[in-house]
Amino acid sequence: MKIVLVGLGIAAVSVALLLALLPKILHGFGLHPAYHGATYQITGKRALVVTTSHSVLALPGEEKGQATGVFGSELTHPYYTFLDSGFSVDVASVKGGEIPIDPSSFYYMMKTPEDRRYLEDSVAQAKVENSIPISDIDPNDYDVIFISGGWGAAYDLAQSAVLAEKISEAYYAEHQPILGGVCHGVLGLVSAVDRAGQPLVAGRRMTGVTDKQIKELGIEVTPKHPETELRKAGAKFESVTAFRDMFATHVTVDEEKRFVTGQNQNSGLESAHTIVGLLAERGN
Repeated sequence: MKIVLVGLGIAAVSVALLLALLPKILHGFGLHPAYHGATYQITGKRALVVTTSHSVLALPGEEKGQATGVFGSELTHPYYTFLDSGFSVDVASVKGGEIPIDPSSFYYMMKTPEDRRYLEDSVAQAKVENSIPISDIDPNDYDVIFISGGWGAAYDLAQSAVLAEKISEAYYAEHQPILGGVCHGVLGLVSAVDRAGQPLVAGRRMTGVTDKQIKELGIEVTPKHPETELRKAGAKFESVTAFRDMFATHVTVDEEKRFVTGQNQNSGLESAHTIVGLLAERGN
């Protein structure tokens, strides 16, 4: 009996130790890498972070399913990068109002320092709970428009004619704001068109969550897949891979330096810092 109890005790301690180390193990594999590049302070700039308004992971048209929305770090990483770089930051969503955040975003093994900061930041939380409807946005007011991902984004970003119109308008704004997106957020770029009616992303270096990662995670019920949609729109899609793509990361900048995209949930920090760096290069 004592041997059994000792064995159970050892097993319990082992499990507890594994759980305690799990965040570091996942980080070591490549989940949410830290950013070690150059940082900048720029005053007088405004950034807009745009998210989904969709909250259910299910077949299109179904109302019941697993809770989803924006993935936490894909909102918090750009938000705090821009804020800490001296920008004022607004938060918008397709419909406005409270933004759904995927509950799995804040599981202890997934939670990032920026996520923890957000969970104690009443100002940021108020912006998320009372997000601006994208229809009320004037793209000319912003130097950066960054679109966050998450599974919810597959249901309403590419499908939003209003968002497409706003992105198109932003592209032609005189002060040339930078347009960015990460993971499923890049779907918010694929429906925007130029003055000839062609996709704005056509011919540009772009990335987003890969079809491989979606398949590996077993979540293929979503109506839009970023790699597929970017390729259909004529973008020069690129990515890197890993034994599981959720541990990969990649950031692209198009030749015109107007579009910055990140491959997946690991790419938000670098994407946002890359945008800040491009604005710093302009020197205005």
